Amino acid sequence: MSVLPKVATSILSLIIAASMGLAANEGQGAPEIINHKINPHDTGAPTAGSTGVVTPPITYHGGALIPTPVIYYIWYGNWNQSNGSDTPAGQQILRDFARTIGGSPHFSINTRYSAGGYTISGQVLFGGEATDAYSQGSRLRDASILTIVNDAIKSGKVAYDPYGVYFVLTSSDVTETSGFCNKYCGWHTAGTATSGHVRYSFVGNAFRCLNACAAQTVGPNGNAGIDAMVSIIAHELEEATTDADPRSGWADSGGAENADKCAWTFGQNLKRDSQGAYYNVTLNNRNYLIQRNLKHASCGDTCNVDLNQQ
Repeated sequence: MSVLPKVATSILSLIIAASMGLAANEGQGAPEIINHKINPHDTGAPTAGSTGVVTPPITYHGGALIPTPVIYYIWYGNWNQSNGSDTPAGQQILRDFARTIGGSPHFSINTRYSAGGYTISGQVLFGGEATDAYSQGSRLRDASILTIVNDAIKSGKVAYDPYGVYFVLTSSDVTETSGFCNKYCGWHTAGTATSGHVRYSFVGNAFRCLNACAAQTVGPNGNAGIDAMVSIIAHELEEATTDADPRSGWADSGGAENADKCAWTFGQNLKRDSQGAYYNVTLNNRNYLIQRNLKHASCGDTCNVDLNQQ
């Protein structure tokens, strides 16, 4: 049996890590991160997307699902800026979304993924929020996100919740060095905090890179960066619900989760407001542009904005 030289062994380790979806700078044993890739489409109207069956099919791998997810927001950085995006009004848009997405026809698509003794209710709760003023600086590593979540729980700013999905929402002056704005717009994963097993997500303010992380440069709530974050949060929430511990729940043969398979497509029934912003979902009098999700069915999986669409 031959022994690889030390350099070759190091290169092989990096290749293995990359094939598992791990960031090379996080090292062996880091949690697998599922990225929400950047917008591949040209500028213009949001992409409607195909109405046909999406292949390969998504299948259940026996892992944990979250019956009723509880959203926790951790506002990281400075959310009181004068740039028109990182503002208290912008925060309120995201709070309103968290409080109204549960029970909506859009989120009810996920009820089709009940399996393995888990019943996904279609409901979502908002558990609370915390602030963190740059405790890890303005250039974050992947591992920094779990540290931020862990610190918020340990300090009592947010509760430890086994059904929680903890969103670290960064202001637009903060970057995530493994690829925010050039490889991804957000991601979700799971890991171990002091209090126990947690599911968590990074979502940056798309105002930093509207060309990469927004489907349009205007927003139905007048804040293009925050309006774009709504769709990314929805994407990560749906995947955390149906694949709580990445690729152990629902995923296709290539590892794509339900929201991945419909990313950056918004359906055939787009509406446009007086400011020129497109939207497709209305929750409690707020309009949002939210990407489609994969509706699972025995006759074939399709991308839909809401459960009632055919």
